[in-house]
Amino acid sequence: MKRIFLFAIFLTMILACTASQQTGSQTGPAAVELSFSFIRKSGSASNQYAVWIENAQGQHIKTVYATRWTANGGYSRRPTSIPIWVRQSGLSNMSREQVDAVSGATPRTGNLTYSWDGTDSRGTPVPAGDYVLILEGTLRWENQVLYRAPFRLGQGPSSVNVSVDYTGDPGSDRDMIGNVTVRTLR
Repeated sequence: MKRIFLFAIFLTMILACTASQQTGSQTGPAAVELSFSFIRKSGSASNQYAVWIENAQGQHIKTVYATRWTANGGYSRRPTSIPIWVRQSGLSNMSREQVDAVSGATPRTGNLTYSWDGTDSRGTPVPAGDYVLILEGTLRWENQVLYRAPFRLGQGPSSVNVSVDYTGDPGSDRDMIGNVTVRTLR
């Protein structure tokens, strides 16, 4: 019985470490959390997405996550790959270390969660106020999806309204990203 109990604790610890790898980087307690379902598509020119925070004036504050292929130069070979994030983030001026800090491999199909810790790209806490969480996805070639979730940081936990816009003809790839929810935690 004692071995089963120890094995259960060990398994729980491993699962907790694995789950933390599926979330965005953070240095402090999460301020905002994004969750969505992701269905990885077969074929080329798909499965690219980025999550970032802007202030109310549309200035990039921090990238939470971007798929590695685009972040590591894929955007120059395929300009339709998450083009809004590429432009807003200043990706072409980022160092290799900065790109590595926000990018990762395209995940498998499943439910994903990313958190923002309320800091800017330098790790400095941002003031309370109005911000926008953005999730941009390249569904296939020029077909894009853009989720926007304006929120107020510093007013405590709440659900956030999320709007969605599609460009191009998303067709059957429309379900690559779905069930998007955003909530503030502080």
